[in-house]
Amino acid sequence: MRRLPYPVRPALPAPRPRRRWPLPLALAAFLLVGLAVYLGYLNYLAPTGKTAVVRVPEGAGAVGIGRILEEKGLVRSGRAFALAARALGAEKKLRRGVYRVRGEGTLAVIRQLERARPVTVRLTFPEGWRVVDYARRLGAAGFDAEAFLRLAVAPPDDLKPDYDQGPTLEGYLFPDTYRIPLDADARTIIAMMLARFDREVTPERTRVLSVLGLSVHAWVTLASLVQAETYRPEEMPWIAGVFLNRLERGMPLQSDPTVAYALGKPLDRLDRAAGDFAVDSPYNTYLHPGLPPGPIDNPGEDALLSVLHARRLSPRGRPYLYFFHARGKLYLNETFAGHLRDLNRYRYGR
Repeated sequence: MRRLPYPVRPALPAPRPRRRWPLPLALAAFLLVGLAVYLGYLNYLAPTGKTAVVRVPEGAGAVGIGRILEEKGLVRSGRAFALAARALGAEKKLRRGVYRVRGEGTLAVIRQLERARPVTVRLTFPEGWRVVDYARRLGAAGFDAEAFLRLAVAPPDDLKPDYDQGPTLEGYLFPDTYRIPLDADARTIIAMMLARFDREVTPERTRVLSVLGLSVHAWVTLASLVQAETYRPEEMPWIAGVFLNRLERGMPLQSDPTVAYALGKPLDRLDRAAGDFAVDSPYNTYLHPGLPPGPIDNPGEDALLSVLHARRLSPRGRPYLYFFHARGKLYLNETFAGHLRDLNRYRYGR
């Protein structure tokens, strides 16, 4: 056999033609895959139909908030919530607080949290309540009553107003109706009440106090005694006048509510026979002349104004120095003899 001068390679089989998908079929497959992804995405963003109150802590971030919302059943996927919040630039707008959220879909929940105001509790603190009464009401509403009482009784310097010269915040937690966020701590609540009191210390009122020779602390302390003696605004200026006249003469104020405060008792529980009025306390105005160290309750605006506009003189132009209540009426007297006479006549029926 004749050899060829170059090697001969065996012939390879012809390549099989590649199978091509028809263009319509490829488009249909692409659309089906896209539709499946889209429907899955919509499922993650779909409403849940639930409503709940959620607490968003400080620094939770979109991931942490999404986890909370998913646990509450308000979104279907916490991860999808976080991705959507970041994509929409909403993460920085999500703030700490307690919110009522409706599971209307992830995008709707994001909008709710962007615009929602924190859930608040509406609490009223009446005139004349002590800080212990405030604490009880706050505790009943779910707040930390012990922390509130601890700060109110022994406030740090940065929380205490400059004009508060007493040992506690008694007197400066202004009685009013407050809307308190559900996540508010004791310091926040006290700051709200102190800020409300600050509105009462106006330049006009401080000018009147200067004429009367009273500091803001003395004003609030005296108003707290007036508040404890009566809840009738029309009587307050007369009682304030008696106390101012007594202070001017160096007479003891002899106010029963100060003894009740010293003992931590309600006013109607005082027992003279048991020696309550002999309690050795700087708040006992039967034993110590002048004002007590600080307020004995939190006076309202009527009591504060009564000190500024006190009625001090009788129709004869003489200072009133004595008062008492009997038969639903306030009796005033210039002299101790007149005071005893009216006591026997109207209170004891002698």
